[in-house]
Amino acid sequence: MNIEIILMFSVLLLTIVLFIFEVFSIDKIAFFVIVSLILLGLVSPEEGISGFSNNATITVLSLMILAVAMEENGVINWLTSGMSSVKSLPLYIMAPVFMFVTAGISAFISTTAVVIVFIKMINQLSEKYNISQSKLLLPISFAGILGGSCTLMGTSTNLIVNSVSSNLVSQKLEFFEFSHLGLIFLIISVVYITLTLRWLPWGKKQNINKDYKIDNYITKVKVTPKSKLIGKNIYNSFLHNNPEVILLKLIRNNYTYNSPGKYITLKANDQLILMCDLENLSRINKSANMNIYDKENLNIQNNEPSELTEAGEEMDLEERVFVELLMLPGATLLGKTLGNLRYFMMPDIIPIAIRKRKTLVNVEERMVHSSEDKLRLKAGDRLLVEISKEKLSALNTMTNMVVLQEFGSVTSTSKIKRSFSFFVFLLVIALAASGVLSIMVSALTGISILLVTKNLDLNTVYKKVNWQIFFLLAGMIPLGVAMHNTGADMWISEKLLGFLDGQPNYVIIGTLFLITMLLSGVVSNNATAVIMTPIAISVAYEMGLDYKPFILSVMFAANFSFFTPVGYQTNTLIYGIGNYKFQHFLWIGGGLSLILWLVATFLLTKML
Repeated sequence: MNIEIILMFSVLLLTIVLFIFEVFSIDKIAFFVIVSLILLGLVSPEEGISGFSNNATITVLSLMILAVAMEENGVINWLTSGMSSVKSLPLYIMAPVFMFVTAGISAFISTTAVVIVFIKMINQLSEKYNISQSKLLLPISFAGILGGSCTLMGTSTNLIVNSVSSNLVSQKLEFFEFSHLGLIFLIISVVYITLTLRWLPWGKKQNINKDYKIDNYITKVKVTPKSKLIGKNIYNSFLHNNPEVILLKLIRNNYTYNSPGKYITLKANDQLILMCDLENLSRINKSANMNIYDKENLNIQNNEPSELTEAGEEMDLEERVFVELLMLPGATLLGKTLGNLRYFMMPDIIPIAIRKRKTLVNVEERMVHSSEDKLRLKAGDRLLVEISKEKLSALNTMTNMVVLQEFGSVTSTSKIKRSFSFFVFLLVIALAASGVLSIMVSALTGISILLVTKNLDLNTVYKKVNWQIFFLLAGMIPLGVAMHNTGADMWISEKLLGFLDGQPNYVIIGTLFLITMLLSGVVSNNATAVIMTPIAISVAYEMGLDYKPFILSVMFAANFSFFTPVGYQTNTLIYGIGNYKFQHFLWIGGGLSLILWLVATFLLTKML
């Protein structure tokens, strides 16, 4: 092992650690990879930035733009509009129906975009008909992943594997070449997940105003000069007598008291960091002398400036509602704290509290007892905001955020616009599937048609596209180039060959599939594809075997990250919403991964 390979593995190991523990966002990690590889001389500057012009990166970006157009023009909602009719079906029939529809659409449209639409739909069905979200969210997430694995354009992982393999050995995959395998995996998975529904939590009907238990929201209140709390100690206030309100910190004159004692006397302008439920948040919010926000931040428009009376103030507050927002990767609010969120949000939208999603480090979803200045939003977190009912439609324009609780009506698009957009999308699929144009060229053609006919607005694209995925791909592709340049892929393949020498083909394919699948459970599926594809090709080359089964092994295995909630973006999104625990993914998702590993090993070995 030479020094270049050692440096390569050092960068690779550090990258994996950063992914697992989410030290930085994935786009920042991608930039770290690019700069590290260039500075260490593992790639040339041109190779370091080659990911930005790579066919796979541009193709993924084009498909994300098409997905934005389909969502904005109502195509996805139209494709799923009939799903509300299944509300009367038994759960064991309803779940498979949802899964097949999700998979069918995800085969051609971004899996994440499709699953987000179904999350909102299931949330609404839960509200109206008391349908368990927890019994449906995990199945539709898994089905979205499986459906995306059925076609070349179904997921960015497929495009990355195809791009790397075509660059290394000129081995390209056709649009529907592996669809029969994907369909077999899907059918097996639908049967398995339907049988395991009984072990998923029932969950509770969510009602953000009454039934939704927000026992781990953290927010800040300020003691105003007119507050009746002034002069009282904590012991004699609601902060001590109410078991539903937990006082975490007291900030006074820029000094923070952690777990303040019950005999501390409260003073004007004291800031209190509280953890409490929605009912208590509402009570504090409506209190004239204890507010969780500064009223001067409300943009109340009147014809003439005037002072608000207490009655007028209460009337204004009564017309306001709480809304829960889900943070997606690439959201503009990511990294912001509760303290500075108001400066990055629209006027009249008041950030109330943050609910952290579960992570590998924090599997029980315990709230970190920290001040609002350290509690930062990450992808998968939920943000509770207060907003006037008249301004609810403004939430739909916020970048990479999903309104989980709808109170207002959504503006519908015209049938002509929807039908034309769907026709363009079918044209893109037809051109790509027939081989007349590549996926990249056909997608770009479709985008151009939508732009010319004013069925797509670039300003919307800039807000809605998940740019983190774009930068992740651009950063990971040079990693694969560096592995090839340094010979790290050949070194790993030699070690694997030493272990697999003399073994039957099913052991070789099975080992490669298992390693890739395990890696994808803790690292991005795209990063896994970039790392493992050169290794798989090297193993096939050294053993004199056909490349295609090895390439397909990496492609499917990188997608099948069912046993953790962090391997695939959709699993991360539904983790907290469905009230799941890590064990649900570990046992149910792990069982599915095990079954698919055995089936895939058998089917792919038959191709050799």
